[in-house]
Amino acid sequence: MSRLKLVADKIYNALASEPNSQDKYPENPFIADEDGIIPLTDREWFPDDATNRLIEFVKVAWPEESLNENLHFIADNLKPKASESSVDTIRRYFSSSFFKDHLKTYKKRPIYWLFSSGKHKAFEALVYLHRYNEGTLARMRMEYVIPLQSRISNQIDKLEGDIAAASSTALAKKSQKERDLLSKQYTELLAFDEQLRHYADQRIKLDLDDGVKVNYGKFGNLLAEVKAVTGKK
Repeated sequence: MSRLKLVADKIYNALASEPNSQDKYPENPFIADEDGIIPLTDREWFPDDATNRLIEFVKVAWPEESLNENLHFIADNLKPKASESSVDTIRRYFSSSFFKDHLKTYKKRPIYWLFSSGKHKAFEALVYLHRYNEGTLARMRMEYVIPLQSRISNQIDKLEGDIAAASSTALAKKSQKERDLLSKQYTELLAFDEQLRHYADQRIKLDLDDGVKVNYGKFGNLLAEVKAVTGKK
């Protein structure tokens, strides 16, 4: 498990560091995320999502020729399903379990905050507490949430074409199931975008002296597990 712990520790440190930290430590080719916003999505909508960031880290932490072996090792510790690839397992873990584990580790005082569109998980992203600033929500909206609306809409259109052209009932049902989920996610994302715009316009500031419990409650329902963190009902 030490190898898995190293991955977790290094990812935490890399995400937590300043964007220009590579200037201080040029021997480390793993560069901290520029905007401090790390999408957690159940499919690859963004090239800088948590799964891809982890893969990039593993490439530089160990010889690249052992990448598949190392991803397999990580996935084996994340309760993989028989039908999944290692990357699929890692993506599912980030999307469904990472934040729950993070809350437990930090005793409901997370240093990574999960912004979530809701139960259908149309959009979720981690923001490192110490990298948040008054422009973070506006950037999240313009660079992730608004582009994702177009991507989901385009995928729905594609699936409708697949349904019409399906050569079997089974294929049609598979595409229909995916289309139905994406339709729910699209509706959820539109509602989330309205809330996000509202809070982005406020340019909310954090006072770290107030602690996580107080600051986490400043964003309404944009954040996941608000009741667990703030204790408010």
